[in-house]
Amino acid sequence: MGKLKLSGKRVAITGASSGIGKATALRMAREGADVALIARNRERLCGVAEQIEALGRKAVVIEADVTDAEGIKKAVDTAIDLLGGLDVFHCNAGIYLRCPAKDLRMDQIRKLMEVNYFGCLNCVYAVLPYFLEKGSGSIITTCSMDGKKGVPPDAAYVGSKFAMNGFFQVLRQELRGSGVHVGIIYPSRMDTPQIAHVDCPKLTPKGDPDMVAKAVVRSVVKKKKEIMVPSFSCHLLTWADAISPSLSDWLVRVNHLDGTVNDTEPINEAK
Repeated sequence: MGKLKLSGKRVAITGASSGIGKATALRMAREGADVALIARNRERLCGVAEQIEALGRKAVVIEADVTDAEGIKKAVDTAIDLLGGLDVFHCNAGIYLRCPAKDLRMDQIRKLMEVNYFGCLNCVYAVLPYFLEKGSGSIITTCSMDGKKGVPPDAAYVGSKFAMNGFFQVLRQELRGSGVHVGIIYPSRMDTPQIAHVDCPKLTPKGDPDMVAKAVVRSVVKKKKEIMVPSFSCHLLTWADAISPSLSDWLVRVNHLDGTVNDTEPINEAK
């Protein structure tokens, strides 16, 4: 057995009860990390914790909502206390809404921003002072390819992800030389409960959330600034958009990248 990539590391993950957060928590535990699991659903968190402990790693369950700045600060303090410190914070919690722009209500847009953007920033400002004081640490965010190229009918979700992308790009540059690493992960659609109601075209099928989890580990270990998952199709779309927005719009349209809705009830969708 080779050397574990995250041996001795202490990690906190938001949205850790399912989907990408759960996959990342398990992947990091397999790589030797102890993990603080943060989300609103304690029961599901406890299930993830049991799986991590079965791998021989420590798991801490912390019930918190990313939209509650004080609650997230307490969650970070609790993680540091119970794990004996913190080396990685993965800002992963988020919600999704599939709705054409013309039909959106402002309260729906604000909810997406409150959870996906401001919720992410609550986490950053809760953990950043600690990382800056010790002169090390990684802050990773699960953005989305929707934060690089908007795909209908996800206008509100896309807006929140573009905001995240812009903020983290600036944060990364400003923290250069501080010892604090900032990484952005851009997944295409993944097979998670959040988009269970969306069927994707054969050209870009839903990916395994563990693909994203591996990208998070790689970002931490290699200090990668940005990683797209999967690499080729995501880079192709962004390159096309850089050459011509009309070209990338055409690629989205002819390949039906918007997907189609099925009868499955989505989880954590903004109503």
